Amino acid sequence: MTPSETSRPIRLALQGGGSHGALAWGVLDRLLQDPRLHIDQISGTSAGAMNAVVLAAAYESGGPEGARAALARFWEAISEAARFSPMQPAPWDRLLGNDSLDNSPAYLMLDGLSRMFSPYELNPLGLNPLQDLVAEHVDFAALNRCKAIRVHVTATSVRTGQARTFSTGELSADAVMASACLPQMYKAVEIDGEAYWDGGFSANPAIFPLVGDGGSNDVLIVQLNPMIRDEIPRTAREIINRMNEISFNTSLLKELRTLDLLRQLSEQGRVDLRGEVRLHMIHCGEDLRELAASSKMNADWAYLQKLFERGRAWADDWLERHFADVGQRSSFSLERLFSPHHRPGGLAPLTPRDLA
Repeated sequence: MTPSETSRPIRLALQGGGSHGALAWGVLDRLLQDPRLHIDQISGTSAGAMNAVVLAAAYESGGPEGARAALARFWEAISEAARFSPMQPAPWDRLLGNDSLDNSPAYLMLDGLSRMFSPYELNPLGLNPLQDLVAEHVDFAALNRCKAIRVHVTATSVRTGQARTFSTGELSADAVMASACLPQMYKAVEIDGEAYWDGGFSANPAIFPLVGDGGSNDVLIVQLNPMIRDEIPRTAREIINRMNEISFNTSLLKELRTLDLLRQLSEQGRVDLRGEVRLHMIHCGEDLRELAASSKMNADWAYLQKLFERGRAWADDWLERHFADVGQRSSFSLERLFSPHHRPGGLAPLTPRDLA
C-alpha cells in the first residue's frame, strides 16, 4: 500500500520487554491511525521484533488498518495461550489490582529453577509456544517481499557476543525467536550454524540499520525499560531486576552516544551522515517504574489491554507535542541525556519530559 504523498515518513526502533511489548502495541496502534505519518522502516528486538514483523506482514496486504487488526489478534492470541498457565497473579494481587507475579508460586518456582538448571535440562525438547504463535500470525513470504516497510530484527551471537541483524528478505520465525531468546528460559536458537540469544544483550533496539541510507532521517525510539531509578535496590530480587534493566539499556545508550558523536563530527564537516539524524523518543518513566519486572511475564488480557491503552496515551501525548518536529528537528535531547550529574559519573536527574 502506497502512503499518502503528504504524510511524513518515520522510522521506529522498538525495544523488547516481554508483556510490556503491549505498551509498544498501543503506540503502534495510535501511530498507524494517524494519516499524517507513515512508517517506512522498523528495527525491533525481542517483543519489539514480534510487533515489527506482525505489523509489516499485515501492512503488505491490508495497509494501516490491516496492521492494527493483526497486532490486536496477535496480542489476544498471546493472552489466550497463557490463559491456563500456572503463572498468574496471586488472588490477593488481583483483588488489589497488582499485576506483578512476585507472589505467584509458579513464577517463583520457575525463577528459582532457572537459576539452578539450564533450559537444556528443564526443556530438553526446546518447546516454545511463542514460536508457534509467531508462525501462525506472520506470513513471512509477505513480510519478506514487503516494500512499504523494511524490517530489521536483532539477535546476539552466543559465540562472539556481537549483534546480528536480520533484515527484510531474510526474516523468519527462527530469526524472531533468536531475538527473543532469554538464555535462562530457552535453548539458543541456531541459524546457519550460529547460536543466538536475545538481541537485548547487544542492541535493544538496533538504531544504526535505520540511519545513513539517504532515506527518512527521523527515528522514533519506543523505550520500555526504565533508564533511571532514584531508589537504591535493597532486596535480592530488586538488585537482579535493576541489573537486567541496566544490561538491556547499555547497548541503546552506547548507540545514542555514538550517534551524538557522529552528529558533532558531521557539524564539523568531518563525516557525512547523508543529512541530519533526527531522534525522537516515547518513554514514560513514571509508568514503567511502577511495573515490577515479573509483570513482563503476565499475559492476562485485562493487563495487556491496560498496557495497550497506556501506550496509546503516550503516542497521543508525543503526537500532540512533537508531530511538528518530524522532518524538522530532533525532539529528544541527547545533550540533556548525557549531561553530567552533580555526582561524578552519573546521569542528570531526568524526567521523560526533560528528555523531550
